[in-house]
Amino acid sequence: MVGRGVQFISRLAIRRAVGLFAAGLGIFLAGCAPAAPRPFSGAEAYSLAEEFLEFGPRVSGTEANRRAGDWILDQLREAGWQTFTDEGEYRNTAVRNIAGWKGSGPVVILGAHFDSRRCADQPQGGCAQPVLGANDGASGVAVLLELARALNLDWNSRQVWLVFFDAEDNGRLDGWDWIAGSRQFALRVKDAREDGDEFSAMVLFDMVGDSDQRFYFEGNSDPALRAEIWSAAGTLGFGEFFIPEQKLVVLDDHVPFRDLGIPSVDIIDFEYPHWHTTGDTLDKISAASLERAGRTVEVWLEGGETAGS
Repeated sequence: MVGRGVQFISRLAIRRAVGLFAAGLGIFLAGCAPAAPRPFSGAEAYSLAEEFLEFGPRVSGTEANRRAGDWILDQLREAGWQTFTDEGEYRNTAVRNIAGWKGSGPVVILGAHFDSRRCADQPQGGCAQPVLGANDGASGVAVLLELARALNLDWNSRQVWLVFFDAEDNGRLDGWDWIAGSRQFALRVKDAREDGDEFSAMVLFDMVGDSDQRFYFEGNSDPALRAEIWSAAGTLGFGEFFIPEQKLVVLDDHVPFRDLGIPSVDIIDFEYPHWHTTGDTLDKISAASLERAGRTVEVWLEGGETAGS
């Protein structure tokens, strides 16, 4: 990974070269406006997933989980986002949610879990190996980090939180429940609302990278909000993949925010044969699938009323 100091020197050298070129042409440059963000790139998201998976399984409370979280913080800061962590404990295990924020105004939370299941107990049971979690974890992380680079919003009128939840994926193991990290983070959101902050929506990305991708309406999601997002997918030509029919009900990281009265949606493709198996590896996800998920929410957020416009 290139160090920040090297990046700064490189940018400085480029600016000096541009200035000398402009002076040679007799053009006075008072300053350079920052370039507009590029649209969401599935290829870039895939590269982020590949790099993230180098940390291996990211079981809550482990060194790999901590290093993966630190990497997420670095990626957010390099993309120009302010960061904070939400730290706690669940069943004697450290839990650290990670967040980046940008802008002002009503908050839209975009979330994904970054931990992975410590036990590959599908389809036969047992617990011989942990799950790498390429689709079930890394795909959502990659989409959020690419959105951190791609979003082009009026940051004076809206605020986005990118939240990476820990301790989502060990339900039914040794007395653990699901979504422990997001339940913890929801308490922080509850306090923020009591202090006057407004939260307009929560959108969750979970298992969004499957090469054989199909997103159906999820039953714990807000009907109006999911209709908006699926409509945005349709305008992009993704109607084959975002199917406006309810097919499942999932206990997932959006539920604690729904329970606070925040319109919340789970974008999830649960028909994934490698769920909670050792086969949930990088080759099972695709750049095209990541792009459809990320680009849809990018377009919805940049133009949607519920998104805070």
